Amino acid sequence: MYLNKAIERIGLARYCLMDPRQRFSLRIDLVDGSLSVLVMEVKMQKLSIIRFKPKLGCLDEFAANLTAFNETKHRVFHLMQSGDELHAIVIRNAEILTQDAADGVNWLDGQRHLLQEFDSKNKHTIPLSGDLLYSSVK
Repeated sequence: MYLNKAIERIGLARYCLMDPRQRFSLRIDLVDGSLSVLVMEVKMQKLSIIRFKPKLGCLDEFAANLTAFNETKHRVFHLMQSGDELHAIVIRNAEILTQDAADGVNWLDGQRHLLQEFDSKNKHTIPLSGDLLYSSVK
């Protein structure tokens, strides 16, 4: 009874669950006392964040080159600047991650002259990739 009154006040309750191992998404909507449940199979996507540190005076050129390279790919791409670093944020299907990353490394070989090394371990990039659990980007 109390829950119904609370739901009436807000008019909508939505819960989304995603299990990346099972590759499904469960959405439960409660609107005006009516319950709907939607179970969907989803293609697993990967999110990668790659840090770059362009050499002094090379940020604009490298950003333009990186953007042009990523416009040739079929995936979501964002580029962020934080201080003297650039962060590429990429969303792609899990099936193409390995090949896509290899293509990026090959492309990067022609861009290293524009970048500073972070350290002897990471060299010119600090990459991070993982399973994308939720995105508002369609």
